[in-house]
Amino acid sequence: MENKFDVIIVGGGIVGLATAFKLTQQHPNKKILVLEKEKEVAAHQTGHNSGVIHSGIYYKPGSYKARNCVAGRRELVAFAKEHKIAHDICGKIIVATHESELAHMNKVYNNGIANGVEDIEMINAKRIREIEPYCEGIAGIWVGCTGIIDYADVARKYQELINASGNGSAVKTSQKVTGFLKEGDNTVVITETSRYTGNYVISTSGLQADRVTKKEGAKTDSAIVGFRGDYYDLTDKGISKVKNLIYPVPNPKFPFLGVHFTRMIKGGVECGPNAVFVFDREGYSKTAFSMKDTADAFGYGGTWRFFAKHWRFGLDEYRGAFSKTYFLKRLRKLIPTLQMDDIVAARCGIRAMALGPDGEMLDDFKIEKHGNAMHVINSPSPAATASLAYGNEIALMATEYFNLK
Repeated sequence: MENKFDVIIVGGGIVGLATAFKLTQQHPNKKILVLEKEKEVAAHQTGHNSGVIHSGIYYKPGSYKARNCVAGRRELVAFAKEHKIAHDICGKIIVATHESELAHMNKVYNNGIANGVEDIEMINAKRIREIEPYCEGIAGIWVGCTGIIDYADVARKYQELINASGNGSAVKTSQKVTGFLKEGDNTVVITETSRYTGNYVISTSGLQADRVTKKEGAKTDSAIVGFRGDYYDLTDKGISKVKNLIYPVPNPKFPFLGVHFTRMIKGGVECGPNAVFVFDREGYSKTAFSMKDTADAFGYGGTWRFFAKHWRFGLDEYRGAFSKTYFLKRLRKLIPTLQMDDIVAARCGIRAMALGPDGEMLDDFKIEKHGNAMHVINSPSPAATASLAYGNEIALMATEYFNLK
């Protein structure tokens, strides 16, 4: 049967594609299908992030993220070299601008050591200025193994390799999944235009993860809430003020890294992002609104509990979203000489944040298993950096759970 597959993966972002790629490597006798609802892969989170190859310095030692980021980064860089994908291991600095940040900066550094991150060192104010002449801080961390890449390029390479595997495995786009039908031990995955039969299903649906999970019949107590990140670009006048990557010391209360400066692999320097709640999970503008997305978010108790805990943070982020002056003020914390005409409003991205029923942000990977299906509910940053490691873990988990031979 042409439309019969061993494993069907719902979602053609970088995690779904990496999982399919790893499955084709581990099980060359199995037909793997990836279904993506958009015209191209990597259309949402993968194609809208800042393109940083993360080191693994931030994450709690022993966590899934910490283990997989370091291994995944190294594998990604080797993959990029092998397949001639443009990238640059340019290094970055994490900068403390106030004494109150030093304790957490030390914790970040110690996490990096515990996680086995190479080429990191504590630096003083003088060294900060040597690396980034316009940046001012009292202390910092040099992270030499951080780099930049275009993750959509990486995802397209995964797609190309899956399609070229020669055993009938494929990535199909413009295939929005509308339902699942159980037929004996198999699942028929129904799209707007076709039907595909699979022995097993893995969903890696990002911003739609909770909905696809429930559609397949699995239960989850988590819900996806979108957070938009707005970016500014440095203008021709401002671009000389940043050489590579400059990050603040992150606020330990939130899973966001704070507004930072990132040189892009295809040119230019981005500043941002902030993190504001969105009323449309896939609406890439400041005024985008979806009644369904809004109703789902506010119909979930965890959303209200999250707002109750973090309303001050939320108001502060919204000020940055609608006030260039306020956004500039935050950027000036790192580069005090930055002027209004050094930045211009640019694109935005949306991040899927899985919230638990108590309003807590799920900080690590979450996978639900149900019958002949596995659902990746939460695949937080550094999912792109660690995509090959995450894909490998999910593939191994699927091999065991589905008893793939």
